[in-house]
Amino acid sequence: MPSRMALSSSFGGIFFMCKVIPSGIVTSSSYPTRRREIMSDNEMAERKIYILDTNVLIHDPNALKRFDEHDVVLPIVVLEEMDNVKKGLDELARNVRDASRQLDELSESCDDLEQGCPLPGGGRLFFEMNHQSLAILPESLARSGGDNRIIAVAMSVQKQHPGRQVILVSKDINLRIKARALGLRTEDYRSDRVVSDLSVLPSGKLRLDADVWAAMGADMQVLEHAHGNHFVVTWPEAMALPFIHSFVVLPGEREIVMRCTALDEGRRVHLQDVISYRQERNAIWGIQAKNPEQNMAMNLLMDADLDLVAMMGLAGSGKTLLALACGLHQTLDMGLYDKILVTRATVPMGHDIGFLPGTEREKLEPWMGAITDNLALLLGDEAANIADILGQHRIEIAALSFARGRTFTKTWLIVDEAQNLTPHEMKTIITRMGEDSKIIILGNNAQIDTPYLTAYTNGLTRAVTAFAGWEHAGHIALKAGERSRLASKAVEVL
Repeated sequence: MPSRMALSSSFGGIFFMCKVIPSGIVTSSSYPTRRREIMSDNEMAERKIYILDTNVLIHDPNALKRFDEHDVVLPIVVLEEMDNVKKGLDELARNVRDASRQLDELSESCDDLEQGCPLPGGGRLFFEMNHQSLAILPESLARSGGDNRIIAVAMSVQKQHPGRQVILVSKDINLRIKARALGLRTEDYRSDRVVSDLSVLPSGKLRLDADVWAAMGADMQVLEHAHGNHFVVTWPEAMALPFIHSFVVLPGEREIVMRCTALDEGRRVHLQDVISYRQERNAIWGIQAKNPEQNMAMNLLMDADLDLVAMMGLAGSGKTLLALACGLHQTLDMGLYDKILVTRATVPMGHDIGFLPGTEREKLEPWMGAITDNLALLLGDEAANIADILGQHRIEIAALSFARGRTFTKTWLIVDEAQNLTPHEMKTIITRMGEDSKIIILGNNAQIDTPYLTAYTNGLTRAVTAFAGWEHAGHIALKAGERSRLASKAVEVL
């Protein structure tokens, strides 16, 4: 039986090539001491060893840059699984190709793979090639599955390095559970989290209590404003400053909402009255705001100085209806935009119905039911003309897959179901926006259907946090459901 090459290790966690003789006994080649000369045993013990699952690199092609000074081991099965999904035009295939290019650059620039490839954070990357590690698996686990091969690598590395923390990183919950049952330490990949705590996600509004508002009134300055009051107040040191274009609800029996329009030095905050779209005379295409949050949303949507508006809310809170009504008014009535473009992530809820026939528009129509339903409500007796309006390209439906390379000029762009977009997809669509355009991002973090995406990591959360405080962006969270009393009760109890 010919000799084969495999990976072993030194006490310092250095993986290097060694020979496997016919009897199966592994004997190491010359002992590498280069790194031990510059690093003490205690320092090596503090460096963790991370074993990466395939889905980590698929989810974040830049994951290898996120492990600081710690070492990373990439099982060969990961490269094999990546090779199976690298072809295609979808987000997954693009991420795989990006990760493969980075691995190629790292390995090509490495003089000695036995010593590991230097990583940006100071650690090293090792490629694990030792299939003999499968023998360490319990007999109940199959030797052929990719997940089990990754677990076997983690168990072997843990056995070889009892003095160091060996952690298996995976987005696969079942893999993590199985690995824990075998005594391994596992972690979800968290470096892609936009926020660590969803409670700090901006809601777009805050309420002041009576004492705080009374203290602000001590040096309040009152200015003229076309739509009512304009106050300039000193914000308390103990409270975080509000974001520009966020809303402040004043205390009192009558709920008064003001909008933060500017921040001056000395914690001076400008607060202006908002337009009341709850009154019939201010209705937009027959739509009136039914609650304070909807009124805040309509103030943001009707502000032509804002390039981006994000609306998060529960099912039935009116996100799509408000975006369409304000878009139709500013496109067809005011002429601020040439067209309305609607797009969304085509991720099925439950079982997929398979490929759909027809043109791009015909394929997307089943996904755009929310849009056509709301158009029928807005058009009323003219509902039969929906197809005509779409045909005249005043309202265009497009797939996200074809957004790359396009530029949307003088366009009211509605991105529906944005909670199913990755941060990369969100960046792609926002960077397509041209001059005199506005993007409306709609989503509900309670209805995520894309695998491996969470409320902490999706494109909706990323956009809300990234643009919070920018002078040309606004955000509001809609809390109340207005679709029907049954829908509101369902959100509460189901």
